[in-house]
Amino acid sequence: MKHVFRHQLLASTALCLKGEEDDPADMVTKAIGDLTKTVETKMTEMGARIDKIEAKANRPDPGDKKKAEDEPSVERKAFAAYLSRGDAISEEDKKALTVASNPDGGYLAPPELSSEIIRDLVEYSPIRSVASVRGTTAPSTIYPTRGDLTNAKWVGETQERKESGITFGQKELAVKELATFVDISNRLLSDAPQAEAEVRAALAEDFGKTEATAFVWGQGGLEPEGFMRHDKIEETVSGAAGTVTADALITLLYAMPATYRNAGTWAMNGTTLGILRKLKDGQGNFLWQPSYQVGQPETLLGRPVVEMIDMPDIAAGAFPIIYGDFSGYRILDHTGLDILVDPFTRRTNGMTRIHANRRVGGGVLQPAKFRKLKIAAA
Repeated sequence: MKHVFRHQLLASTALCLKGEEDDPADMVTKAIGDLTKTVETKMTEMGARIDKIEAKANRPDPGDKKKAEDEPSVERKAFAAYLSRGDAISEEDKKALTVASNPDGGYLAPPELSSEIIRDLVEYSPIRSVASVRGTTAPSTIYPTRGDLTNAKWVGETQERKESGITFGQKELAVKELATFVDISNRLLSDAPQAEAEVRAALAEDFGKTEATAFVWGQGGLEPEGFMRHDKIEETVSGAAGTVTADALITLLYAMPATYRNAGTWAMNGTTLGILRKLKDGQGNFLWQPSYQVGQPETLLGRPVVEMIDMPDIAAGAFPIIYGDFSGYRILDHTGLDILVDPFTRRTNGMTRIHANRRVGGGVLQPAKFRKLKIAAA
């Protein structure tokens, strides 16, 4: 382009010298104008050419993209190094593995493992499967009770009839409240969204276990009344010190009224159940009878067995077994597990508070439907 400018300038000057133009000043002005137009045209062409070159240079290479996708992340590289060398990895690798060291947040490294959370087994007594469960919207429910029978007498045709007295009472079951809250970091909720679901699952398991324990051992007051605490449930003492005998189980079973006996269920923990499965009668037959039909429970002396983890082990003075018609135990459900997520109260601390509460009551309505086995002391 520099040679073109030089050529045009020489041509214009030559015309001036030859006198082909009338005014030398006009000739110079015209030459400068032509030169300016030529420069602008060439600059426009060069700009367009440069734009094409830049667009081509910025265009991504498919091969480079595939290579970037195949390249492992920093966290994966650090985790691979940890598996190979353990704690001998570099500080950079350790930083890549650690998201947060707060015990509430835990460690999430590498991200490929954060979606799997190992949970401990939570066991609780299945009281609800055998008890009488009702719903209520009131803070308590009063159940009228009848104490004794009338006093009917055989009489003659004109003989005077005697009056009978009958007494009524009442049993009140109050609804109790179970509540707690959990604080969890907002960063953890952002990095691991499944953390909230795990908190909800943990709350459900905790509430289920806590209420089941109260249905067995609750002392009243702030807790439901547990059937093992009721002082009007009668007991049978085992025939041998520190152990359970077949005779003691038979005695307990037939000490019950026939109506309740024929609708009853055994309750005990797994350790006691394992001992009872070894008991035999006088002819060498096992008292325990396995189920041979799908959907039918295994039986002890012809009655079903429910394993309740909250029942005590066999020991002198303990009550490891209870038999009864569990419809005599009433559970009142007022409010199901209510979970409220509060992201505002502790926002300045970078935390979210998750509240949980449940309102439920329980108690023995008919103690005559139950009987406990007490282990004799030495």
